[in-house]
Amino acid sequence: MSGLASQAQLRASVLRWSLFTVPATVLIGFLSGQAGGSGPGNPWFDALERPDIFPDPMWFGIVWTVLYILMGIAVALVAAAWGARGRTAALVALVVLTVLLAAWSPVFFALHQMTWALVLLGTIVALTLLTILLFARVRKAAAWLLVPLLAWTMFATVLNYEFLRLNPDFDGANPTQAQQRIAI
Repeated sequence: MSGLASQAQLRASVLRWSLFTVPATVLIGFLSGQAGGSGPGNPWFDALERPDIFPDPMWFGIVWTVLYILMGIAVALVAAAWGARGRTAALVALVVLTVLLAAWSPVFFALHQMTWALVLLGTIVALTLLTILLFARVRKAAAWLLVPLLAWTMFATVLNYEFLRLNPDFDGANPTQAQQRIAI
């Protein structure tokens, strides 16, 4: 035998990790959205002028759920790589990335801080890229599972910028102080 564990044992380890990491990452994403009051139904957000590139709101829940599932699987692949060089650094980077991702919705939707949310997204994009590089050192498949997250957060950064550009008076605005825009 050339390795410490058989392929079946490795698959079982990844599966066991996935049973924890996938629900955990999806739950973190869900709780972040709930804490921020994200999406339609938020009076402040509903008053914002929408950029032309703004997709139908139903897609956000679908896309983020898929991204969090992919993150959970990627984490399981890396976590199951006991003894791999760089494993701890990769997992720490992912934990920090997850915390920053969870902070974005409350910063944007609850605190109405579009500028700070944009700065946060820039940090998230950079950290996602770093995490991909760290994951690639441990398991290339895990790194590839994070590429859609990088693409989506880059799109989210552009979207956040466009919201800020179109609605500068709403940055940091209290919903009771913001003026509601009515299209005629």
